[in-house]
Amino acid sequence: MLEEVERWLADRSWSAADRPLDQLLEAKRASGSTVSVVLPALDEEATVGAIVGAIRRELIEGLPLPLVDELLVLDSGSSDRTAEVAAAAGARVVHRDTVLPRIPALPGKGEVLWRSLLVTTGDIVCFVDADLRDFSTAFVSGIVGPLLTEPDVQFVKAMYDRPLDDAAGPVGGAEQGGRVTELVARPLLNLHWPQLAGFVQPLGGEYAVRRSLLERLPFPVGYGVELGLLVDALHTVGLDALAQVDVGVRRHRHQDGLALGRMAAAIYRTAQLRLSRGHLVRPELTQFERGPDGFVPRTCPVDTEERPPMAEVKEYALRRVA
Repeated sequence: MLEEVERWLADRSWSAADRPLDQLLEAKRASGSTVSVVLPALDEEATVGAIVGAIRRELIEGLPLPLVDELLVLDSGSSDRTAEVAAAAGARVVHRDTVLPRIPALPGKGEVLWRSLLVTTGDIVCFVDADLRDFSTAFVSGIVGPLLTEPDVQFVKAMYDRPLDDAAGPVGGAEQGGRVTELVARPLLNLHWPQLAGFVQPLGGEYAVRRSLLERLPFPVGYGVELGLLVDALHTVGLDALAQVDVGVRRHRHQDGLALGRMAAAIYRTAQLRLSRGHLVRPELTQFERGPDGFVPRTCPVDTEERPPMAEVKEYALRRVA
């Protein structure tokens, strides 16, 4: 297995610089492929405008052929000015609850990614988190690149350094974020899906996938979506159809310890379901916060819902026929 991972790393790991923009545009013109970029957003007014603006300036406007054909912000119920800021910067903004209204929306990132397939049309769908700071458009062009130039590649994850910042600057020099990755996701993948051990950022929110694959995959509605899609893609199209691209450095808002605990529980549940398709004994997580009289237990549900492959949804099938 180690030899297979090493071979995959050599054959399917690239840098964004390996494919200059003019090469991507020529490949896009030759293939006739279209590209949709989706930003799932919940209360991201501080960062979403800069991301949208950069993509419009560098990957849509002023090019002989736009690399990005469709730029969508899917608002997951923001209480701030996320939708207004995104629209002003040039994105099409759609609210989660307006998509597939016959199925009441559930809270969670995976929910909006799943629904985005119904309101986008690109042959390639590129997901980018809306909380990124110091955004580089290599996060888009880098991961879209292999899908335009390598016909047998179907799913591309971004890889990057992930500094653990605080208000005073980087913490501990080279210390990295991605704590749930290192403590939960990476051990699970190495132990149960060792073919995926070569992915540097298996839980990263930046990845591009051919629509023909995405519409065949179930979507965990919450934090388990990235691990679920990666594992299911492996079983659906095989390791050699998966790839990763180095896009540099990713800076974003880090979650507190309690939020990380909830993320870890959802990711473990996603792995458990794929390992056994069994049931959870207790789909809840109890955490503790210190109150005036000592530690207070707080219990919250673990994400246990998944959406079916979009190809099985009648509205999606009818749209394709139309």
